[in-house]
Amino acid sequence: MRTKLSDHVKERLSTFGLMAPSIAQCALGAALAWLVAIEVLGHPRPIFAPISVLICVGVGLGQRLRRLIEMVVGVSLGVGVGDLLVSWIGSGAWQLALVVALAMAVAALLNSGALFVAQAGSSAVLVATLVPGDGVGGLDRMADALTGGIIGIAAVALLPASPFMIAAKHLSGVLDALSTMLEEAAAAIEKRDVDLAAEALEEARHTQGAVEEFEAALKTSKEIAMISPVHWHRRARLARYETAAVPVDLALRNARVLIRRTLASLGEVSPPPAALAEAMREVSEAALLLQLELGAGREPTLARQALLAVAARERPPQLGFSAHVIIAQLRSVVVDLLQATGMDNEEATAALTPLDEPSGGGPRGQ
Repeated sequence: MRTKLSDHVKERLSTFGLMAPSIAQCALGAALAWLVAIEVLGHPRPIFAPISVLICVGVGLGQRLRRLIEMVVGVSLGVGVGDLLVSWIGSGAWQLALVVALAMAVAALLNSGALFVAQAGSSAVLVATLVPGDGVGGLDRMADALTGGIIGIAAVALLPASPFMIAAKHLSGVLDALSTMLEEAAAAIEKRDVDLAAEALEEARHTQGAVEEFEAALKTSKEIAMISPVHWHRRARLARYETAAVPVDLALRNARVLIRRTLASLGEVSPPPAALAEAMREVSEAALLLQLELGAGREPTLARQALLAVAARERPPQLGFSAHVIIAQLRSVVVDLLQATGMDNEEATAALTPLDEPSGGGPRGQ
């Protein structure tokens, strides 16, 4: 219990470490946007300026440049519709409902993005409730929104989170999941444990979320590296994560199929041999090596060598149907991970021992 609590605290602190730069960006950017709108633009109540910073920067992962464009256009649309209708029909409950409905309907027709539609609606709410009839024109509010958005992007550029750390943390989650899946499948084979294989399969079904989080994190990392001069020198280092993204996703998918077949194989007359479990463990360790080498900013040569050693193995003799399928899936995982280290598909596939070669020999030289 104490270990689980400690792990949870460490995870939350790690997550806070990733979010801390965004929190600082939001806080400082909101204050600066408010001052600029008042002192430079001369707007007495620039509500949209700090709000735009918060929307543009956020505290999560996402495409901030696109968010800026959607935010500015969404605010402008909401403000325009809100100002127009409020000047005609006044303020009140039914007027608010009509203003929000029309602003969001127009936004949905122009762009189905959830942020764009929500921003148009929330801007219309502000116009219809917090600031009706204050003598501030729609153009002034649009200028406030644009000011906040620009300051938000400047905050991201000048006070950036580490794009490399963001990508590394989330790829580690994917490779940890892959390594764990292979380890559990290997243990199930060695122990002939159907329940263990079933548990591993159930856990494997929930791993795609880690891939999606990594993809979002990689987009954010690339964006930060593009707009922030502080991290321009990290683009080459980040490119290794881009290379690994699709192959690692495919490896995880193939590993899920491998575990399903492992579960099926344990009910056969000829279950998979222990040599197959050993190969799974070697691939599992190679996945962790890949994680460590990418995290250290190095070319993943050790992971590649470990995977090539597995690829060169001969298949065990006298296998049942499911064991053949497991080997096929494991070979696919090896090819995927070799591509994640930077090899192309043709080169990675050529490293595999041909399946039509006679079994029983030693490892083939590379």
